[in-house]
Amino acid sequence: MTIAPDRPAGRTHWTDAQLLHALEEVVERELNRHQGVAKEWMPHEYVPWSQGRDFDGLMGGEAWSVEQSRVTDVARVSLVVNLLTEDNLPSYHHEIASMFGRDGAWGTWVHQWTAEEGRHSIVMRDYLLTTRAVDPVALERARMTHMAEGFESDNSHSMLHSVAYVSFQELATRISHRNTGHNSGDPACDRMLARIATDENLHMVFYRNLLKAALEIAPDQAMRAIADVVINFRMPGHSMPGFERAAVQIAVGGIYNLRIHHDDVLQPVLRHLKVMEITGLGPEGLQAQQELGFFLEGLDTQATRFDERQAAILARRQAAQERRAG
Repeated sequence: MTIAPDRPAGRTHWTDAQLLHALEEVVERELNRHQGVAKEWMPHEYVPWSQGRDFDGLMGGEAWSVEQSRVTDVARVSLVVNLLTEDNLPSYHHEIASMFGRDGAWGTWVHQWTAEEGRHSIVMRDYLLTTRAVDPVALERARMTHMAEGFESDNSHSMLHSVAYVSFQELATRISHRNTGHNSGDPACDRMLARIATDENLHMVFYRNLLKAALEIAPDQAMRAIADVVINFRMPGHSMPGFERAAVQIAVGGIYNLRIHHDDVLQPVLRHLKVMEITGLGPEGLQAQQELGFFLEGLDTQATRFDERQAAILARRQAAQERRAG
């Protein structure tokens, strides 16, 4: 589809307002496609309610202890990080509604996305508390701290940067949820996170297709945005309490690390968009494309070094377990 420019003749730079207007038709098309393939699902159906019982406190039940949890240690850490990230939905909604607007196809998408994302925190918290997978007091305190600190996107200065960011971030979230489920040790958890991951993948496709259209009408600006986002990428939960320590555990545990980020998040999106194959760029776009290429080469090298360190750590752990067992 070709989008007719609405900028003054001879102008080479698109403002955010012009881009929002020019991409409105694409948003409407992608919204219709999304609504045609997205399936309704009920959070309560993914929670094993029969496992639930009262906690201590007002209900006079049993206090939580880690032995009550059936999920693995690394999955517990990842589940908390993922839930606290999902909990910040009000801030994310504010960010994208402020950037994309609340009217027309853009506004309809903003509200649709928010409604779908809201199910994720609902089902995750219900599962975690019902199965006693995490300490409920620590979880609530972490939620309060994280949300009270507020959230500001690294890309709120630019509409194109925002679209580029969510194109990668939605896929990163999908991968994190799926790998957490696979490593959880609980089929119910795996099933729940697979359902959430399906939503995240559909959201990624929406934004990725929007980014593709942006590359067609504003290739230099879009390339600059992609390069900036990839080079400076951070997950939205990076400011939550204990994130760095949790990220290390999640990385070593094989849920999300540099190799996964490079191979399963960045490369699929970039290959689909054929970012490194685009020709005819101006000086800004060409420089951004070159910077992106150099960065990806360096990231691949870093990922290989991480793979080696991870293998050594896991080998030491295995040896220690065998010594204890013997």
